[in-house]
Amino acid sequence: MNDLAPPPLDADLRAEQQALRRRRLLLAVLVTATIAGALLAMIRLLGGDGALGPADLVLLACFAAMLPWNVLGFWNAAIGFLLLRTSRDPVARVLPAARAPMAGPIRARVAILMPVHNEDPERVLRHLEATVASLDATGEGRAFEVFLLSDTRIPALAEREEALFARWRARHPWPERLHYRRRADNLGHKTGNLWEWLEREGERFDQMLVLDADSVMSGTAILRLVRIMAARPEIGILQQLVVGLPNPSPFARLFQFGMRHGMRAYTMGSAWWQGDCGPYWGHNALIRIAPFMAHCRLPVLPGGPPLGGRILSHDQVEAVLMRRAGWQVRVVPEEDGSFEENPPTLSDFIKRDLRWCQGNWQYLHLLGCPGLHALGRLQLALAILMYVSGPAWILFSLVGFGRAILGDTAPAAPATPLLGVPGTWEGWALLVAMLVLVWAPKLAGVLQILLLGRLRRAYGGAGRVLVSAVVEILFSLVLAPIVAFAQTLFVLGMSTGRAIRWEAQLRDPRCLSWGEAWRGLRGQTLFGAALGAATWWLAPEGVLPWAVLFCLPLLLAVPFAVVTSWASLGQVLMRLGIGAVPEEIDSPAVVAAAGHALWPPPITAGAVTGGGAIVGALAAPPMD
Repeated sequence: MNDLAPPPLDADLRAEQQALRRRRLLLAVLVTATIAGALLAMIRLLGGDGALGPADLVLLACFAAMLPWNVLGFWNAAIGFLLLRTSRDPVARVLPAARAPMAGPIRARVAILMPVHNEDPERVLRHLEATVASLDATGEGRAFEVFLLSDTRIPALAEREEALFARWRARHPWPERLHYRRRADNLGHKTGNLWEWLEREGERFDQMLVLDADSVMSGTAILRLVRIMAARPEIGILQQLVVGLPNPSPFARLFQFGMRHGMRAYTMGSAWWQGDCGPYWGHNALIRIAPFMAHCRLPVLPGGPPLGGRILSHDQVEAVLMRRAGWQVRVVPEEDGSFEENPPTLSDFIKRDLRWCQGNWQYLHLLGCPGLHALGRLQLALAILMYVSGPAWILFSLVGFGRAILGDTAPAAPATPLLGVPGTWEGWALLVAMLVLVWAPKLAGVLQILLLGRLRRAYGGAGRVLVSAVVEILFSLVLAPIVAFAQTLFVLGMSTGRAIRWEAQLRDPRCLSWGEAWRGLRGQTLFGAALGAATWWLAPEGVLPWAVLFCLPLLLAVPFAVVTSWASLGQVLMRLGIGAVPEEIDSPAVVAAAGHALWPPPITAGAVTGGGAIVGALAAPPMD
């Protein structure tokens, strides 16, 4: 067989292709009908006076830009939830190869790669050692070689990194499996690092498992990917759902609690219709090397930064190129042994998010790339729309409040929640419908836990789950406009040539200073204060509650960032079990070995003045 071309489809795959076509058609009908219904409702609401003026058209355009991502998220979550509730084996339903035989020797030559750049050496080696030790514990470790690919430019860090690796290699029973390489430059960032290795070593291996510096994987999870890949030679990229590691940072634990529940049903639903044209998240993934080298080299985009030059968000482009060549890109939509860390503070989160923002906007150059699978183009377009939604929401709100402030609303009619439009029941209905669309993935994930005793116990009981869900929703209500405003400023900055620098991420929990928070978030604060004051003084009374919901999070951006970085608040949340994930309550061996086990002592009833009974109930042993 030619290693650069996928094998021909067998009967099972041909049947699956037919099923995928039916699923995609059904999803297209559902999404299109939902978007059309929402747009018609908005047009009816805005055109109540018989015509659509310039402000109405701006509102309608912004609303239309926000719809695709949210509508698709709703249907992914709805389909995923139904699969999780009605199927005996939902994972096998969307990826039959996931139930490939999990026994027998590993015959593929697999390299484990961890590219790093100015990372904490102790943390990097803890993660890599824990992953390799877990793999060795399966008895199959000798089939793998491990490469720490360093782009570290800080001499002291590089020296420490190399020394720690040498110590690990010296005490390992098979040191010939462990390799350290440091480049003389950081050309091409992570992708350049990987391609330097591919061109030097790639021909020796069949597959590569790509890890980030914050990645941790269990040996059983790695073997599962390798064996699925062996059973299905048409798969070019394979990964499973990646979840956040236990984290004492208030910001990280609340963010990843919501993300985890939002991704569970969502990923199951998306895998149901995406099938062989899935996403790639850039790490914790197994890649077939020969087709990757033949087909997935990234182009250099025309022009300079921010939208030209080297592609920052490389992963989805590589997935699209792999699928264009006929190879499958698959996701195992299951939480089982694949972990990452999340940013510890709001400031760190925004920095990472804006790097993704710039990278995704670069996809504009690729939408017309010849030969792409239709779903590949759709995925690139959706990736762009993800970072159009935030600016569209800010502009929508600004125009709506502006209409109200300028008196565009009839004085006798209270404003609807859709800002500056005369109030009717239709406006309220549309608001509720939009909230359902936005919150569906997280609500589906929480509901799944509450309906399954095994999952309730894993998360510490229904009481902890419900309290955590409420706290996380409040957290998200504050976070969303802050991040949307940051994206808006950055997109405006890109139009003048602003680009983000590629820097190592800060991963350790830390307390933000008020000065750092103010420097990063003063735009949100000033904008929220100006808009809130104008609405308070000039807008009709009925608009004020909506102004508070929109402006208050922006005004609170600085204290929100500081408070959610406090270690003391993190200790309280850990003691109460708020935002806890199963790996915090019962840490797997690989998580503990990587240094992420958290065992907070319980709080007894009455330990906190006021609400002692509630605290005591939360701190009680997990119950079904």
